[in-house]
Amino acid sequence: MKILVPVKRVVDYNVKVRVKPDQSGVDLANVKMSMNPFCEIAVEEAIRLKEKGLAEEIIAVSIGPAQAQETIRTALAMGADRGVHVTTDATVEPLAVAKILKAVAEEEQPGLIILGKQAIDDDTNATGQMLAALLGWPQATFASKVEKDGDALNVTREIDGGLQTLNVALPAIVTTDLRLNEPRYASLPNIMKAKRKPIDAKTPEDYGVDITPRLEVLKVAEPPKRQAGVKVESVADLVAKLKNAGVL
Repeated sequence: MKILVPVKRVVDYNVKVRVKPDQSGVDLANVKMSMNPFCEIAVEEAIRLKEKGLAEEIIAVSIGPAQAQETIRTALAMGADRGVHVTTDATVEPLAVAKILKAVAEEEQPGLIILGKQAIDDDTNATGQMLAALLGWPQATFASKVEKDGDALNVTREIDGGLQTLNVALPAIVTTDLRLNEPRYASLPNIMKAKRKPIDAKTPEDYGVDITPRLEVLKVAEPPKRQAGVKVESVADLVAKLKNAGVL
């Protein structure tokens, strides 16, 4: 079985982002970029399935500028076998991403697609669901545990009421949550080996996908700064302030 793992290049989660002066977007100049944390979890889960003998090949796919190849190399260093880089400098919205991934899936014929439930840059949380709809495959989102069950998967997912276990027939789409696993660090020998692993270069046009944006960003603004707290003299004062605020 092949496993397809989409990975996204985003601003590193440790970086405090800044809004451009014209409020047209986030300033990415000289900002550290890395693999989306949820994508790292997806790569790790694919590797664990391969280590259990449940998969023969892991393919990492990234859609983005030339620098996104570094993100693919990171996945290869972790344990993926080869990569597909769909090159574009444009901002690609979730629906266009799903259409490109559908074309890649039809070409590669994977038995499973594992991807992060969302990216930390736009928090859209839509690509996995859109891809499942386009392919007509069953889906299990927000996975916190994945187990093989014959020709299907038992996926435990986190919901508002607690945990829910789904049995999904393969091929399927699984999106990963934070508690699924702890991604490994790539060792130096694996980083060197990753440089020799193949990465296929593609473009959205190769797959016949129009990535023209359907949405227009009007303004990007920082959230309002948190106001400083106040000290109270007694519990009675605290209760009074909470009542005045409508909390109690």
